[in-house]
Amino acid sequence: MKFNINQTTLLQGLQAVQNIVGLHTTLPILANVRIACDKNGVSLTTTDLSVTIQCRVEAEVMKTGGTTLPARRLFNIVRELPNAMIHVEVDDKDVATLECDSSFFKIIGLSEDEFPPIGGGDGGYTYRIDQGLFRDMLRKTAYAASTDETRYVLTGVLLSFKGGKLTMVATDGRRLALVEQEIEVPKEAETEVIIPSRAVDELLRILGSEGELSIQVKDKQVAFQCDHILLVSKVIEGTYPNYRQVIPTQCEERITVDREALLIAIRRVSLIAPDGIVPMRLLFNKNKLVLTLSAPDIGEARETLPIKYTGKELTVAFNPLYMMDPLKNLTTDEVAIELTDDLSPGVIKCDLPFLYVLMPMRVS
Repeated sequence: MKFNINQTTLLQGLQAVQNIVGLHTTLPILANVRIACDKNGVSLTTTDLSVTIQCRVEAEVMKTGGTTLPARRLFNIVRELPNAMIHVEVDDKDVATLECDSSFFKIIGLSEDEFPPIGGGDGGYTYRIDQGLFRDMLRKTAYAASTDETRYVLTGVLLSFKGGKLTMVATDGRRLALVEQEIEVPKEAETEVIIPSRAVDELLRILGSEGELSIQVKDKQVAFQCDHILLVSKVIEGTYPNYRQVIPTQCEERITVDREALLIAIRRVSLIAPDGIVPMRLLFNKNKLVLTLSAPDIGEARETLPIKYTGKELTVAFNPLYMMDPLKNLTTDEVAIELTDDLSPGVIKCDLPFLYVLMPMRVS
């Protein structure tokens, strides 16, 4: 295998794929990046057996072939090379030489025959959506997914392709984030899939602000193709809970609040107990909202916000960290808080097809 490639091009390709490479993997091949040359250029592939990322880059290929090289070591070497053309040559024993100006490196690799297959391929319906829009949907929901491995089905994000729209949901049992977007979904292509958080994290990192994203669900896998990058992930198997039944259908009070002002106020009072274990009280009174947080043996904090409110006096307590999450990831000027009483779930909405359900915390 022999090819010439610009240092910046190779560095960007390695940056796209090297994030999922484990530092302490039991299989040496999983610490490597697969480099494959064909007449159309070079593909770089890494995997952790759950998520696989492939990036295609332009190169001048003199001899086709493939090998695998230590991903982090190669990345560190290429990062330090000058911005010039790199000449790469790999012999039949998977020993690679890199030459760039006055620099020379020899790297011992492993045969590509040991590298796991990428998966994906033909079959299944392909859904299409703007990648910036899909990334924004992930940002609005992914934070609500569970980190508790004993509730494995909740550790991912649900993608529901039904009724001519994509519904994205994440919940950990104490809160739920949901966002919807109309897309083309034929009746015969309706399905639901749960993508794991590792794949979500990578999608948030690699997706751009524009361009088309294609999503293909097939054989317990889901493939995401955007520009020159392909991400293939195993799906979480299991039945996602009926999230619709936890969404309140009516409320007693609806209060509109400035999103940024509310976020700043919550951030301030939470400084007294930043772990989110201590509940934050919200007192809704005539034209004002008072936020208080009192932590035993630490102290207390209070913030007062002017709001337009003429309803009954209402006090409810929420986890301040959980309440900040949607406020940080929304971009609207205002949000609406819907409440019934201190024991019923609260709902945060905005002028987008988005809602966030938050269970109250009990206070003595």
